[in-house]
Amino acid sequence: MIKAVIFDMYETLITHYKSPLYFSEEMAKDAGISLDKFLPYWRQTEVDRWIGKLTFEDTISTILRQNNCYSDQVLETIVRKRMETKEEGFRQLHPEIIPMLTKLKERGIKVGLISNCFSEEVVAIRNSVLFPYFDQVYLSYEQQRIKPDHEIYKRCMKELQVSPEECLYIGDGGSFELEAATELGMNARQATWYFQEGLPYQSKRNPKFQQLDCPLEVFKEIE
Repeated sequence: MIKAVIFDMYETLITHYKSPLYFSEEMAKDAGISLDKFLPYWRQTEVDRWIGKLTFEDTISTILRQNNCYSDQVLETIVRKRMETKEEGFRQLHPEIIPMLTKLKERGIKVGLISNCFSEEVVAIRNSVLFPYFDQVYLSYEQQRIKPDHEIYKRCMKELQVSPEECLYIGDGGSFELEAATELGMNARQATWYFQEGLPYQSKRNPKFQQLDCPLEVFKEIE
């Protein structure tokens, strides 16, 4: 019997691709430098940004200083635009996301969140319309663990007071999250409702896992 559903956040509950993008290319442009100059430190620090060792602001400040283009105004512009785009994603939800979460709560099914995220995403998540629906929230930036590390899944299940067999894990499939959930004995499903052909950084359909093409299909897995 399923007693809890644990979701991934990005490209599962929300998507980056329904609002204007503000990734490395756009940030480099606002910094006034080439992408080749922006990317080395950005990529080098990805894990540290995921596990809470570096904030977004500190990372961008270092990149600007390394390239002799630092100013408070440039830093503030990049930080503001990044936060605005992260927040906008929560205003561009699939129309079934809120009804799905509402129905889960009405049925007494616990709802968890496990997400790999950076400092600026933590702020957006905790201020979002979705946050009140979660019984437990496990963010890599706060937990110092990133998927597919089994520990972050175990911590969430422990606080939800469910066994792996009682838990449905739903994610788009990035970071080998579905494989890790399966290894732990959870019931893993791939969320594909945000998938679009040709988008950068987006996962592909994985035939190893049952796929859900709309959020309300979650209830077929529960029933």
